[in-house]
Amino acid sequence: MRVVSEIKGTGAYLPEKVLTNDDLSKWIDTSDKWIYKRVGIKKRHIASSSEVTSDLAAKAALKALEDSSLSPIDIDLILLATTTPDQLLPSTATQVQRKIEAHNAAALDISAACSGFVYGLTIADQFIKSGFYKNILIIGAELLSRFTNWEDRSTCVLFGDGSGAVVLSAKHTENDIGIKHSVLGADGFAPQDWLNIPAGGSALPANVETVRNNLHYINMNGKTIFKFGVKIIPEIVNQLLHQNGYSINDIDLIIPHQANARIVTAAAHQLGIPVEKFFMNIDKYGNTSVASIPIALNDAREQNKIKKGDKIIMIAFGGGLTWGSVLYEWN
Repeated sequence: MRVVSEIKGTGAYLPEKVLTNDDLSKWIDTSDKWIYKRVGIKKRHIASSSEVTSDLAAKAALKALEDSSLSPIDIDLILLATTTPDQLLPSTATQVQRKIEAHNAAALDISAACSGFVYGLTIADQFIKSGFYKNILIIGAELLSRFTNWEDRSTCVLFGDGSGAVVLSAKHTENDIGIKHSVLGADGFAPQDWLNIPAGGSALPANVETVRNNLHYINMNGKTIFKFGVKIIPEIVNQLLHQNGYSINDIDLIIPHQANARIVTAAAHQLGIPVEKFFMNIDKYGNTSVASIPIALNDAREQNKIKKGDKIIMIAFGGGLTWGSVLYEWN
């Protein structure tokens, strides 16, 4: 018998308010046709003024716990991946701990941009396989609408708010299931202004000028990030396959970061597989950054796209630059 890391439950939460492409066209020069053609998005969810990131995270976490038949007090560790924390101090993970009453858990924020959830899964996997923890809650949550310049057409059409969560637990088995392998990477040598929020940290603290110059909003070089995504997805998939002795035909489903539908289409073409092998829901939610993979995983389960024995790949890339992928066999 050996210890494997098994996903025992999934959950997601999307705020009630929906912002459609037609809604956006009322105040910026755009259209539903233009947005959908370029990125594959039809609508996105926007948090209410009373909601903060930890609220979204806590709601997804409770749904994942319910799905796993575990209680908050069973959780040993909370890993919250986000680029939009409630505040810089304390960690947002500790706020989630309080809101779900996970009294026995340690709590930690992960900052790896859109790759944060995959980083979290990999970190949790190591804790479980070492025997250090038994039940870990991994959450991806974003409130990107607070950091979006709604007058910038190049970015405001992309992002939405939401959260997704999984409970990862230790399982003693002879079977080769659960998390089989992970690949993580980063390129901190890439220019920061390819994808960043310039101000608000120690390098450029908030002041009158940073606010006046819109430096607290998401800044992105869309063309460069597009090329990076198209390049990195096939590279990581092939690396995972090679390291585990699989072919692409052995994989039943790929759940990518929902950044841009055209990135996924181009990556599928490079891999020589139909785009239908990728699970996509960007049309409904937009780019929810680190939350996009756990939301998509939960949707795929609800739509019966995943069955026992399926091998799935979860793959993400984002600012930093960062990237990561997990190969998982469903039990």
